[in-house]
Amino acid sequence: MVRDAWLPVGFSLPDGSKTKKVLADGDGWQIVEIGKGGRALIVRDELAARWIASGLVEDGRMTEFAFGSDRLRSIAFPSGRLMAPVHDCRSPNDKSEALAFAVAMKASREINPESGFQDAIYVEPLSRLLPTYAITSRTADEVVLGFWLTGGMPVAATSFRRLCQALTWLPRESVRDIVEAAGLAPDDSVPTDRARDGGEKIRTVEKPSTARKEGKGEPFSLPGRPALEAFIREHVIDIVENRERYEALGIGFPSAVVLHGPPGCGKTYAVERLVEHLGWPGYHIDASSVASPYIHETSRKVAEMFETAIKNAPSVLVIDEMEAFLAERDSGSGQHRVEEVAEFLRRIPEAVANRVLIVAMTNRLDMIDPAILRRGRFDHVIEIGPADEKDVESLLETLLSKLPVEEGIDIPVIAKKLAGRPLSDVAFVVREGARLAARGGKDKIAGTDLQAALKSTPARNQEPERRIGFV
Repeated sequence: MVRDAWLPVGFSLPDGSKTKKVLADGDGWQIVEIGKGGRALIVRDELAARWIASGLVEDGRMTEFAFGSDRLRSIAFPSGRLMAPVHDCRSPNDKSEALAFAVAMKASREINPESGFQDAIYVEPLSRLLPTYAITSRTADEVVLGFWLTGGMPVAATSFRRLCQALTWLPRESVRDIVEAAGLAPDDSVPTDRARDGGEKIRTVEKPSTARKEGKGEPFSLPGRPALEAFIREHVIDIVENRERYEALGIGFPSAVVLHGPPGCGKTYAVERLVEHLGWPGYHIDASSVASPYIHETSRKVAEMFETAIKNAPSVLVIDEMEAFLAERDSGSGQHRVEEVAEFLRRIPEAVANRVLIVAMTNRLDMIDPAILRRGRFDHVIEIGPADEKDVESLLETLLSKLPVEEGIDIPVIAKKLAGRPLSDVAFVVREGARLAARGGKDKIAGTDLQAALKSTPARNQEPERRIGFV
């Protein structure tokens, strides 16, 4: 990606270092390479002033200078000192690097309790996470820490069991030290015990009230999608929970699955519930995580993701919007696309054999290469169609059971009007009804609130009507 540099190559910063290419940038800041592999943070005066006013950066720590009409400030560090946006940082190489980030997070949070760190710049020499105040919803600190530690996995650092499964290169006690150094409290579902016998052995114990081993615990359910729930119970969860019985008959692990259907039909929700129920580490392949304009780069990233999932098996690997990677090779998309499809063809059977559950999702099954869809790779191709009245009614009952509601709400009538629409519309109507009730000063949701919400939520056609002729 070519970035628009504020300063020309070879520009002399106040400390005498010479600028090279831009490594990362955002609204009001740029990180540029300087001589001998060092890095410099260039910041517009307005952003630097906010950091100084909040106490995140000491006044005078950044040097002021002008370039044309721009008032800028800079701070530079030699090679080996990490400075990068949090969302694009490499994962730590060792415990000391991880602890340094955790300490920086805690110190920054104590100074600035309001701003989110999901868009922050990590400046290791300052031991600070400097927020860039982008207009995005705030992400919890535990998710930011987990994302950085794992190199991009959306796992909360307080979910100790999942975090330890993702950080297999660190002892559990070290993971706990890192989370606590960030000022966070890891859950106690996986305490550790050290024993010395030619090395360190780790025993994991779960509380009886929260214990769940490979799917055992709370019953798996998908409100509004009973057919999909039944399929997952039979073809995934039962095989996982009764492994020995199935292996005795030659069935080692659940087969790969494709879920296809229109947007909003519940594909993503179903996968999230399954990953949560199994309690395994989950990995995602999507355009934002592996797509690259460079030849061979996408295939390399796909291979790395499969290897990580295999290394941490049993695990779940989700391929989102699979048509972006696995479109038919005869469609004229180029040799790089052929290479990407071939990488998936090779990796999918290998992953399943190594206890990686593969679930792919798509809205365009017709675009997928036939070689991918044949049995032996994806044994099950499940269509998830629009929800009928019973599906909608089930979801409404589940959603409303978690909220204060008045008696006498006619759920079947509302379900009838929402039948055939995406399940996301059903969830929105409940949320909108709750908002209308709160706006009206009520402490419970009434049927009239849901009816008003339904009236103000028209269906959005997935395919707009096309007219032939002149306008």
